Amino acid sequence: MRARIGVATAAEVPDLDDEGRLFLTALQDRGLAAEPAVWDADLDWASYDLVVVRSTWDYAERLSEFLAWADRVSAATRLLNSAEVLHWNTDKRYLADLERAGVPIVPTQFLAPGEGPHHRFEHVEHVVKPVVSAGSRGTLRLGPDEVERSHAHAATLLDAGRGVMVQPYLHEVDEHGETALLYVDGRFSHAMRKGPLLTPGMSLTEELFLQEEMSPRDASNAERELADAILEAVPAALHGDLLYARVDLLPSPEGPRLLELELAEPSLFLDHHPPAAGALADAVVRRLS
Repeated sequence: MRARIGVATAAEVPDLDDEGRLFLTALQDRGLAAEPAVWDADLDWASYDLVVVRSTWDYAERLSEFLAWADRVSAATRLLNSAEVLHWNTDKRYLADLERAGVPIVPTQFLAPGEGPHHRFEHVEHVVKPVVSAGSRGTLRLGPDEVERSHAHAATLLDAGRGVMVQPYLHEVDEHGETALLYVDGRFSHAMRKGPLLTPGMSLTEELFLQEEMSPRDASNAERELADAILEAVPAALHGDLLYARVDLLPSPEGPRLLELELAEPSLFLDHHPPAAGALADAVVRRLS
């Protein structure tokens, strides 16, 4: 009997996105019975030999429900990336763990519910967003003349019981863009340039995800070295559970800095680098064996 693989997705994209379908085809080409599986649908998760988390982009508004799902699936079959990885990585306060491990992150101040909305970046251009978010939802880029709007947005999130993070806006991104480095089964695969997404005076978006300006990029030696070091800094207990990883770096006068380490449901840009779909499918085959 062929191994059965569930590719977890959101109800808004029940048939997966373009890159998800590439991955699905690569799995099927390797003789696996692979199909999309909406994560919050009533499915028999134990009927799958392995479940791969891919486009579950709607988890941010109901994180506890998503993590409870991950725990249930993990009790029934193998989930990758694992429930333990999802528990750690879906709240961006993991950045503080990596900073303590010596990783240069974009300077960040975290605010917790019950605290006020004031922060140390009020007099520079900065970004305010929830610590649990996906696809730029709940994110604003704000200028030093928008302190009241900054406080109001932070207060709205805090009053709703959501943690908040504030970071200075690094203007080098406007020309250089972000560098996303993609890893499959611990091995570097490819890199992408992501154009700047946050604009002055922007409004909040409730879209599932925003369209990004993407193009292939040759990562610099400094970016590769930092991305490798970031993965090494992930808690040791989680290393073997990383089927995929995406390291998002921003340029700064001091060199590249970590913006996000995406281990939950990141786009891997397989449609920009098709060999990576096969590499990811091969990694699934290895995990099954």
